[in-house]
Amino acid sequence: MKRVLVVDDAAFMRLTLKTMLEKNGYEVVGTAENGAKAIEMYKMLKPEIVTMDITMPDMDGIAALGEIIKFHPKAIVVMLSAMGQEGKIREAVLLGAKGFIIKPFKEDILLKALSKF
Repeated sequence: MKRVLVVDDAAFMRLTLKTMLEKNGYEVVGTAENGAKAIEMYKMLKPEIVTMDITMPDMDGIAALGEIIKFHPKAIVVMLSAMGQEGKIREAVLLGAKGFIIKPFKEDILLKALSKF
């Protein structure tokens, strides 16, 4: 069972991701609503996979990704972004993101993306 940290500023999206993942055999070890909290929780919980929203208040997903990769260069972070954020996705991949999912997405897309890890 893979341990996942879910990061998104929208409570509904955190709950949706948690529900989808848990019913498919993943263990959601924590959720965070911004990048700063994500870094703190990553260091504390050491999840195997992070799903990271790009656009969040306080610290966005790109900045948080950079900090997580500095802390653990082999971290598996899959970015979630809205349509039209291709530049940000490219930046995230260059920083070390292992994949990305475009919102809105269906459960099978999420599972396919995470099954590679």
